Amino acid sequence: MDPNGHVRHSVYYDLGASARVAFLSAYGVTYEMMDAHHFGPILFREEAVFRQEMRYGDDLWINLLVSRLRRDGSRFSFRHEITRTDGTLCATINVDGAWIDTTRRKLTIPPDSIREMFEAAPKSSDFEWQ
Repeated sequence: MDPNGHVRHSVYYDLGASARVAFLSAYGVTYEMMDAHHFGPILFREEAVFRQEMRYGDDLWINLLVSRLRRDGSRFSFRHEITRTDGTLCATINVDGAWIDTTRRKLTIPPDSIREMFEAAPKSSDFEWQ
């Protein structure tokens, strides 16, 4: 909680990170899978736009959408919409990222299963290919 009795700003980012991990896991992209293939996600930017305060105990829904994507899946952007169950939009989080080869420590093109995952994922209304 912050001094005003609202959920602290960093919690919004934590909710977005949890949604991304759940999204990846739902498509079989687990830590073990990434470790075996020597790749993982990195973030270049994470930005929150706060619209309405959240309070302790609010029931929330986090929508994860792909907003930009390179055709080879190497770079991606997510948009998270955090809403209360009554439909009130509390925040939008925008994330730009890529995949890194964890052995070479260089950006990489991920396995084909990642590209397929992104193609099947829900897209934002302003989705664009890069």
